[in-house]
Order: sequence, then structure tokens, then C-alpha cells
Amino acid sequence: MSKKYNPRDISWLSFNGRVLQEAADPSVPLAMRIKFLGIFSNNLDEFFRVRVAGLKRASEIKDKAAMSSFFDDPSVILEEVHNIVVRQQKKFDQIWKNVRKEMAKQNTFIASADELNDEQINFVKKYYSDKVESNIIPLLLDDVRPMPYLRDKSLYLGIAMKKSQWLYETKFAIIELPTRIVGRFLIVPSQRKNDKVVVLLEDVIKVNLPHIFSYFGFDEFHAHAFKISKDADFDLDNDVNTSLVEKITKAVKNRRKGKPTRFVFDKNMDTNLVEFLIKKLNLSKKDSIIPGQKIHNFKHFMDFPDVFKAYTKPAERTSFDHPAFVEGQRITDVITQKDVLLSFPYHTFDPVIDLLREAAMDPDVKSIRVTIYRMATNSKIANALINASRNGKEVIVMVELRARFDEEHNLEWKDRFEMEGIQVLLGIPNKKVHAKLCVIKKRANGKTIQYGFVSTGNINEKTAALYGDYCVMTSDRRIMADINKVFNALEKPKGDLDSYLSSCKHLLVCPTAMRNKLMIYIDKEIAEVNAGRKGHMIIKVNSLSDKDLIKKLYEAASAGVVIDLIVRGIYCAVNQKRFKQPIHAISIVDEYLEHARVMYFYNGGKEDIYISSADWMTRNLDHRIEAAIHISDQGIKKQLKDMLSIQLKDNVKARILDETLSNQYVEDEQESYRSQLKIHQYLKEAT
Repeated sequence: MSKKYNPRDISWLSFNGRVLQEAADPSVPLAMRIKFLGIFSNNLDEFFRVRVAGLKRASEIKDKAAMSSFFDDPSVILEEVHNIVVRQQKKFDQIWKNVRKEMAKQNTFIASADELNDEQINFVKKYYSDKVESNIIPLLLDDVRPMPYLRDKSLYLGIAMKKSQWLYETKFAIIELPTRIVGRFLIVPSQRKNDKVVVLLEDVIKVNLPHIFSYFGFDEFHAHAFKISKDADFDLDNDVNTSLVEKITKAVKNRRKGKPTRFVFDKNMDTNLVEFLIKKLNLSKKDSIIPGQKIHNFKHFMDFPDVFKAYTKPAERTSFDHPAFVEGQRITDVITQKDVLLSFPYHTFDPVIDLLREAAMDPDVKSIRVTIYRMATNSKIANALINASRNGKEVIVMVELRARFDEEHNLEWKDRFEMEGIQVLLGIPNKKVHAKLCVIKKRANGKTIQYGFVSTGNINEKTAALYGDYCVMTSDRRIMADINKVFNALEKPKGDLDSYLSSCKHLLVCPTAMRNKLMIYIDKEIAEVNAGRKGHMIIKVNSLSDKDLIKKLYEAASAGVVIDLIVRGIYCAVNQKRFKQPIHAISIVDEYLEHARVMYFYNGGKEDIYISSADWMTRNLDHRIEAAIHISDQGIKKQLKDMLSIQLKDNVKARILDETLSNQYVEDEQESYRSQLKIHQYLKEAT
């Protein structure tokens, strides 16, 4: 009997395996390979903090409803997760070993504490004294003291210490590495002119252990790195007397109390210290206790120093101006005349920033309303909004405080915005606002003009340089009317949400209309093939895990509808024998993160296309405010369709998605076709 679905979490691990493939690929630039190793590690950390934690809770409470969302028994999935993670970690270690060899060919070395010469040791000691020491808090451990609080995003040194005359007694201590303050990497002097020697922060501290613990007179130190992952999920209580901001603040603090879900440590760590930490952390054999290599928290390697041979970024990896904005015209003047599709990161993000800057300075602009999910640290978007408020505009910003792992960051922005006179909306109870929307209103010559944009990605200049996303800039009155309806719902969260959102006619909005409309579109394709005509759909999303939509896709495949899927991450569908037309599904993992969501339906030749903020996941469709814009401009429609076709031809970075989750590369008889490079060429030629 063939399986009906790929379990979501196993599919996610398969996606992270594709990231690991990029790190292993010798054709990928060395700095990028190191970055992919960092991305893999960071992804896995978040997976344990959220998904593994959820699996453990579900397996403990034996809740049938919770179990159904995992497509399988959580305890069975947990065991498979452990086996896959162990296999992937072995691959990771081998890839890192190979990468180190490539680094050596470029005269770049990572030196441990015991490999440093006298000059380097003195350099490290001075660096420690000048930059690090004030941020070091050594904590002694014993059976009497309670275990200190350990942060789940931090890296620690576990230290076993003793005096040479002691035969058996050993003292334990831990030190949290202050990577957020001083960074992880230090470049030290080298005896050979062309060598670049990098020392990790943990080795900087190891060199200075005799100084740190000089009071005790220890003369033997064995220090090894470890980290823990904690349950990062949290439930907002139903106390109606507690504001959402207070709940979020409380929940962020409660993460300190999160139960550890993984303990990863240097396999050479003192065995007595390992046992002591396992005991103090209340870990059991059911928990993920993983002996590993020397280096942990590899996520920091996403920011590895730029020490390699000069690497000239190829033209295909540089952003360029959209042709609609190269004549020096104001962004506002262009988009009030025609719709424009920005394709990031091929096109620069500047028009979005400039649009808001223009609005801030335009005396005719009366208001700006925009949604914020994740913002850059030094955000030019925020600067433009603050500028608009100071210039007397009404600025209303929907800040999603529940953006996972960005809660503290967004709380800070909320306070800053309010200090500047900006009205901050906090969304709908129990529903995240994930839609990417903006509407600007101006009054000129006795007329009200509205314009703005709908995007698939965050309004964030940093991620726009790395994520493949689409943004439609428009003054279409129908679209602006629907965006205003969404904001009306957000401004009056105690009102009738459904009545506001259901009245949208030209945006597909979650949680009220998108799922049903998608079902209707798929039913139309089924009806077409049943009538002997063409039925075809192309769906590009980050994740496909919603069981109802998967069942509807199965129904369409059984009828003979041609289904092309481009799914970067989670993919829970599988082909079945009853399908007249097997589902064709690929995943593209390349230098840019594929983040755009696009939906194409042949629809009897009408060819309806949407771009959307929503993935085909239950959380997006039923528990978030999301928006998809119907593309009416024929030129933009053709561009989107062409770019989908380009991606479906990829035979370099595309992997086959199927029930085996084996990440086999697409292979055909055609010449090499790398979609991200081809899309750059396609858009560049459009200029």
C-alpha cells in the first residue's frame, strides 16, 4: 500500500538536506558553501526549537487532533527525525572537512588554541583583555547550586578544571560566549605573508582560562563547546485583561523556561561533565543528546570573515533598476499611470523605499498605511515612515508582534513608532497578519488618488537582496479599495472580521476567501479535462502541507489535470497509481532563497495568475491574514508566466520532489539551464 502523504517534518528535513547539497557542491563559491553550512545549522536549530518541541508535546499528551496535523504518530516521526538528523550531521561533518581543505588551498586556516604560536597567543590575550573580558561571566557548577539559566541561541564552553596534585577531584564551570557583542571570529597575525589565520571566540577564551580562574590555582583545563535547543513555542493565554503586548512580552520572557529539546556537545568533552549537564538539564534518553564535532552554533558562519581570494560577483548576481524607473521619473508618477512588477533581488528594492520617501515629502499625501512583518535592523522603510509622520501625515503601521523569533525586535519598533506619533496596529486576536500591503492616499486638484503595492515578501531591504520575491506596485482603484478593507478590519479587531474581509472582490484574502477560491479554481480545471479540454495549473509556494488542498490536487491528478509544482521547502504530496496525470513537482535551491508564491490556472484559456503572501499550509490559510493579488495587466501576466516556465526548465538547481524525498537532481538531455541566471537574463533583456 502506497503512502498518502509525506510527513511534514520529514519533508522539511529533506529540504534542509537540499541546503546541505549546496554546501557540498564544489561549483558553488567557497564563501557561499560556508554560508550554506551556516544556513543548514541555523535552520536545524529553529526546527528543534519549534517542530521537534511540538512533536514531543503531541506525543506526550496523546491528543488526536494534534496528532492528525502531523500526518503520522508523533513518536514515530520523532524517531525518524533523530535518524535523519544523525545521518545529515555526518554529511555535514564530511562537507566541512572538505571545505577546510579548500580553505587551505586559499591559505585560510582556522587555528585552535593549542595551535597558536607565542606571537598569536599574546595577540589573543590582548584582544581578550581589550574586547572580551568585560563580557565574560564564569559560572561554577556543583550539586548544591541550582543549574544556571542557559539560553537556547547561545554557545557555551563546558570546562573541567583541576590541580595537578588532585587525583580524582574535578571542578566544573561554564562560560557563555558573548558572540552577539564581540562576534565569533578573530583574525590573528601570521608568520607567512599570504596566510589568513582565523581564531574562534571559544579558543580566545580557552587561551585565557588560567587568567579567568587564577583565583583557584587550577593548572589543568579541558574546555569544549556545547549548546542546547529549547521549546520556543508558546501559547497566548486567554486572559482578556492582559493586552496583546503584555502577552507577547510575557511569552518572550517565558522562553527562558522552555524545556530543552536537544543537547549537542563536543564528543571530546569530559565524560563526567557531560553526565553532570544531562542530569542538571533534566534530559532523558528520549531527548536528542548528540555528541558532535568541535564547532557548534555554525549559524555564525553565515557571517564568516571575507578572507578569501578576490571574488568578483558575476553580472548575473547583481541587481539592476527596473526599466520603468530609469528615466528619473518619480515612482509615484509612474505607478499612478501603470502597474509595475518588481522581481527581487533581480530588480533593486529602491523603488519601494523611494515610494515611501516621496509620500513622506509630498504635501498632497494625507495618509500611509502599511503592514510590517519583519524589518531590517537599520530600516530605511522605518526611516521613511517616521519622516512622513514628522511631516504631518497620518501613518498607520500594522506591526506583527508574533512574527516568530522577531517578537522582541518588533516590540522595539512598536515603541519607536509610537514615540514618533505613528499609530501602531496590533492585529487580530489569534491570527497573525502576514499580508504584505501598502496604500497611500493623497488629495490633489479636488480628487483623491490612492496607490501602493502588494508583495509576496517582507517589506525589508535586507532580505530583498537575498530572497526571490514579487511586488506589484499599482494604483488600481479596485485593489486599493480591498487593501483599505483589510486595514479597516485591522483597525477594528473587535468588529466583524469576516464582513470586512469577505467584501474584498479583487484580492484573495485569508482566512475568509482564499481556500474556497482555490478549490473553485481547481474544480474548474477538473471540469475542463472531464469535458475533454485542457486543464493545467502551476503552483509555486514555499511549502505545501494543507491536507484539504492536497486532496483536491489528488482529485485533479486523478482526472488528468496537468499539475506543475515548484515547492522550495515542505512538500507533503505524493504521486499515486490512480492518477491519470502524475503530479510534476520540483524544488529549486540556489544562491537566492526562492520565496515568491505564484498561482497559475489555465481556466479555459483565460489564464488567471495571482501572486500571494500565503503558502499552501493550514496555518496560512486558516489562521493568518494573507493576501493574493489577481494580475490583470497583460504584460505582467506574461512576465510571471514566462518566469514560471523558466523555473520549470531548470536542470541545474532543481530537485525532484516525490515520495522518496531523496533530492535527486532533475536530469534531462537539454543543455544546462539554471533558472536564477536565466531569469536575470530574461529581466535584463526586458530593459
